[in-house]
Amino acid sequence: MVTGPRRVSRRQVLVGAVGAVAFGAAVSGWTWAVGGSARLVAPDGTAAASVEAARRRAGGRTIPATLTPRPVSLDLGGPTVSTWGYTDSPDGQVIRARAGDLLRVEVDNRLPVDTSVHWHGVALRNDMDGVPGLTQAPIPAGARHTYAFTVPDPGTYFFHPHTGLQLDRALHGVLIVDDPAEPGRYDAEWIVVLDDWVDGTGRTPDEVLTGLRSMGAMGDMAMAGGGTGMERYVSPLLGGTGDVAYPWYLVNGRVPTAPVTFTGRPRQRVRLRLVNAAADTAFRVALGGHRLTLTHTDGWSVTPTDADALLLGMGERADVTVTLADGVFPLVASAEGKSGQAVAVVRTGAGDAPPADARPGELDQAVLVTGAQPVPDAVRLPDRAVDRTHDLVLDGAMMPYRWTINGADYAHSAPLTVRQGERVRLRLINRSAMFHPMHVHGHTFAVVGSGTRKDTVIVPARQTVTVDLDADNPGQWMTHCHNPYHAETGMMVNLAYLA
Repeated sequence: MVTGPRRVSRRQVLVGAVGAVAFGAAVSGWTWAVGGSARLVAPDGTAAASVEAARRRAGGRTIPATLTPRPVSLDLGGPTVSTWGYTDSPDGQVIRARAGDLLRVEVDNRLPVDTSVHWHGVALRNDMDGVPGLTQAPIPAGARHTYAFTVPDPGTYFFHPHTGLQLDRALHGVLIVDDPAEPGRYDAEWIVVLDDWVDGTGRTPDEVLTGLRSMGAMGDMAMAGGGTGMERYVSPLLGGTGDVAYPWYLVNGRVPTAPVTFTGRPRQRVRLRLVNAAADTAFRVALGGHRLTLTHTDGWSVTPTDADALLLGMGERADVTVTLADGVFPLVASAEGKSGQAVAVVRTGAGDAPPADARPGELDQAVLVTGAQPVPDAVRLPDRAVDRTHDLVLDGAMMPYRWTINGADYAHSAPLTVRQGERVRLRLINRSAMFHPMHVHGHTFAVVGSGTRKDTVIVPARQTVTVDLDADNPGQWMTHCHNPYHAETGMMVNLAYLA
């Protein structure tokens, strides 16, 4: 068993013609090296292209789409905010394809700054993963860039920039990849996007980060992480739950006082595709008067599991089914460990809409945390020996505001190297008082113990979660906390294939 490389600085990873600040116009001009003579697989090399070609399916379509990131004014149901988004609609953009289709998305960057698009959860070719400085050059203001890749696996995914704190604006959308063979045992579908909102309320996300770094405005932030002993946002399920006090929490871009409504019929079976697109908030989700049946997590099937409520960390997705009763019911996403909630309405009959502060009793009953559910045999990773193990020690502090993996921030971290074909074990060891939703790009992993297949998993404070993945998608893959405030201040590392 291999237990990881010797440490080198981040500057040793990117050598040659590319500087640490200004990256060249093409990834193919980069020279990848680690540990002296060892070489890493290039994002646009033949290995990545070969795997991409194998994903293509006979009869696959080409699905065109356009994303236009730009300054927009959004009505959140009363409050109107100036922000950045892909559309002028607060409920965001949806792209839909079938497994095996080729997605071709042109990005027309009308922002005043660089941007990118990461296709969260998709096992795609490495040079399309959307990580500036690792898999591509950034998309400059006023420029266009095309992402073209096969979507191999059905599921609920989403997309967002991997540039600074742009995720904590309206720059995210949902990608649905349908399974042509799925029987579709439901009558209707509802895409539900959960978000926390601060942009345009007197602070931008970048100003929030500046405040966190300076430790100014202490009432606006949590004192969690790093064993400071001053935790404020705390959950019995997760530990410390956030750094940022948000004025609003949203369902499909609407504040609780002006909720979006899903209209159905009694006894109708509905599939809810839940996406937590928030930056700093886990949500506990329940539908008043109903039980939820979890069927998929991060796009992959689980053995159907019933619960009163579901806990979703940032970046996680879950598909649940519910058989609707007769009446009017609140769908509530309570900000875990914080004050506030997002609300939507499900209506199948006459009656008044629930109030904005409605709190269904299901929120305090059987709460399901994804990652511990059994899976069908077709989804389970095949049994085999682990070839390589990497420990990822998660730590950080509010003072100074800095989050690390294995004691280093991203700029000074060594890549976690793997070889194609290996079974790789990642031990996610959380030594901080804050929970971290850890996301691996370009792969799904199996949670050891349950077999649940995921790409984003909650690691509660002071706990360890172990996951296994098959190294079957060569390239350079970011692995990080999906709280962008943590990632931006260091909690990222490169999972890198050796050539």
